[in-house]
Amino acid sequence: MTGMLLDPEQTVRAWHEALNAGELDGLLSLSAPDVEVGGPRGSGRGRDLLRDWVRRAGIRLEPISLHTRGEAVLVEQHASWPGDAGPQPVASVFRVRDGRVTSVIRYPDVAAARRSIDRPGEA
Repeated sequence: MTGMLLDPEQTVRAWHEALNAGELDGLLSLSAPDVEVGGPRGSGRGRDLLRDWVRRAGIRLEPISLHTRGEAVLVEQHASWPGDAGPQPVASVFRVRDGRVTSVIRYPDVAAARRSIDRPGEA
């Protein structure tokens, strides 16, 4: 990151690019030190957790569409993992502040992700 703050959508696009290119340092620089990382198995915080998750999961997330509301960006994605037969549709909600991802939570579908934005804590 060059010191220039990106808007939330640009930040999320750059985050996906770094993830999918295997650029772990770039991914971490686009993430807040206490970034929340969550999905079907729960959530936790911190860059160390993000680093470990990326290394362990080997996930690729291809954004299909982005919908921004304030600091929240809902992303429809195709997720793929090593050894899988093919990509699966998922959705993630990113929260962005000051050009860094403060939270990324993966949901099974767009409806669940949208509910998390409309009614936080009830998804």
